[in-house]
Amino acid sequence: MRREQGFTLVELTITLAVAAVLLVIAVPNFSNMINSNRLTTATNTMIGALNTARMEAIKRNGSVQFCSNVAATNATGTTDVLGTACGTNAGAVLALTVASTSTVQAPPVALSISSVHVKGTIAAIRFNGSGLGYAPGPMTAPFGTGANGSTVVELCSSALSSNNDLQINMAAGSIITSSAPSTVTCP
Repeated sequence: MRREQGFTLVELTITLAVAAVLLVIAVPNFSNMINSNRLTTATNTMIGALNTARMEAIKRNGSVQFCSNVAATNATGTTDVLGTACGTNAGAVLALTVASTSTVQAPPVALSISSVHVKGTIAAIRFNGSGLGYAPGPMTAPFGTGANGSTVVELCSSALSSNNDLQINMAAGSIITSSAPSTVTCP
């Protein structure tokens, strides 16, 4: 007598049940991983924009500004051509050429991800030809020293329930770091 080879209906049903349980466990974790990567991507894009602004300032030996999302933070008056050109283009990088401005880098696309939000205000930072960053206005102390504070931008994700916040900081006008993830209430 010849024995049939293959799987029985019971074996197939058990296999499908195990696969369904594994899928139910894996999908939420995969979703969290995707949202965490979106937050990290937005943070790295902002760090890249800051580094681009510094590099352009050194390359041009002149003023280049990393723009804030608040127009009043960008400009120090109506005669501030570079700050006025920023407007509310958060994360854009603009360079001063003679008496006009040119866009070095447009605002990061990563800020348009629906679950990633800017918490508060993005700091406007103007880099000089030496690559040091200052708050727009009279250049007294580099950004991240004294009363200037050190937080450039704080990004959070409304799609994550924990570890949903990253901060980008600048110390002494040049050292850019991002903080370890923390948990905050995100808008």
